[in-house]
Amino acid sequence: MNLSARLGSHKPAPTLRLSAALQLLAQAGQTLPADIPTGSLSWLQAVIDGLCDLSSRDALTGLSNRRQFELAISREIDRVARAGEPALVLMVDIDHFKKVNDTHGHAAGDEVIKAVGHALQDCVRPMDTVSRFGGEEFAIILPNCPPAFGHTVAERIRLKVQRRAISVAPGVDVSVTISIGGAFAPQWVRSSATLWIERADQQLYRAKAEGRNKACLEQPIMSQVSAEEKGMLFGQSQFQDLE
Repeated sequence: MNLSARLGSHKPAPTLRLSAALQLLAQAGQTLPADIPTGSLSWLQAVIDGLCDLSSRDALTGLSNRRQFELAISREIDRVARAGEPALVLMVDIDHFKKVNDTHGHAAGDEVIKAVGHALQDCVRPMDTVSRFGGEEFAIILPNCPPAFGHTVAERIRLKVQRRAISVAPGVDVSVTISIGGAFAPQWVRSSATLWIERADQQLYRAKAEGRNKACLEQPIMSQVSAEEKGMLFGQSQFQDLE
């Protein structure tokens, strides 16, 4: 077969179907730049960037979702092991959340979750990560947070939520409290996300057991390095190939 025949046999490139992607972005309130020609490479890149951002966000609160939190805590574990800087993880749970749903309905529960998420975001630095961990539970990663300031930060968050009146219906406001558990990452040790979160969860359970509406933090001097963490002490960084 000659060249012209082979070229003639090529089928035209398929047309991209982007209507569903554009609908998702529109529903999320994300608009594409008006000055970029539709269908151009820059426009397609903007669509991709918008979808990536959408996939990392919790649909209800707009906070980082569980997937994004897991990526962020993995990066922080790597940084702590390399630099030895302190880092704190807080696990936050809304107290008696079922009562809100049972009394006012699930739509009211959604409003409470959104309001608490916004309150948490208001209390942290741009470098911190606030995520909806699942249901009425949130997780916060605070890099470079010295132990001397950990409890102060947790208390500021707890009081911020306690003092906020949340509108759940016309003329109906509710207030809720939160329980907080926190744990510091062992410095210069390559821990794991599971172990770090488990330690913070243990403190959260303690806060619940001691009456709720309380912040309990594990003291770094009391932290024990587990056998698993000792085994990871000289482990290979999962991010070193990116440098």
